[in-house]
Amino acid sequence: MIGARGVGVRLGGRQILTDVGLSVPAGAWLAVIGPNGAGKSTLLKAVLGLVPHQGEVLVQGRDVRGLRPRERARLIAYAPQNPVLPPDMTVADYALLGRTPYIPYLAGETAHDRDVTRSVLARLDLSELAARPLGRLSGGERQRVVLARALAQQAPVLLLDEPTTALDLGHQQQVLELLDRLRLADGLTVVTTLHDLTLAGQYADTLLLLSKGRTAASGPPGQVLTEDLVTAHFHAHVRITRPYGRPAVHLERPGNRSAPPG
Repeated sequence: MIGARGVGVRLGGRQILTDVGLSVPAGAWLAVIGPNGAGKSTLLKAVLGLVPHQGEVLVQGRDVRGLRPRERARLIAYAPQNPVLPPDMTVADYALLGRTPYIPYLAGETAHDRDVTRSVLARLDLSELAARPLGRLSGGERQRVVLARALAQQAPVLLLDEPTTALDLGHQQQVLELLDRLRLADGLTVVTTLHDLTLAGQYADTLLLLSKGRTAASGPPGQVLTEDLVTAHFHAHVRITRPYGRPAVHLERPGNRSAPPG
């Protein structure tokens, strides 16, 4: 579904990404991880074709640089880390913006567009909030509304930049569980950036570790989330456990490593 090789991005005279590659099969979930400033968000924008880049990015075999904006929006849905949410716009009207790629210029939405939007809101348990202004939503509700707009695009590829930012633990789990259920039900191909390494290891099929704009490691979570790699690239003292077979990352104070539970 998504293939990239040799991706490089230079912005403002500074090299952000160098020779990055990735491969995401249809229906899979890739989480991009790395320290602050590693280029995670920039990589998503390169995949989307929002920033000039060297190398090749193909989505369903098509070079993203050759796609017109409406074509791209029908193929890839994108939720940025800090989306603009007009406080007076209602939940329903904001989600309906996801149908823009299908609405002809100078025309209004159709009954089908409204039906798609209502269906998405229902799946995300947002129907009762449809008439509520965005400025009156909680953090978890706002994240679900941003996801609703993306899903209303009915695109086969979903790019999410830090979808759990500013959410408490419970809402983080709710959003990621919901995303995983929708991915499996609709066959979506998902690429997310995630700050929390344990969440990335618990939910994604594969991980891509970026460090200083380059690929440091990629593969299944158990191969990427190792104590050596996390220590080297995050400069943190950690212990890795594997509850239910997936890695979990635990911070430890230097010189105070405890024995693993036995």
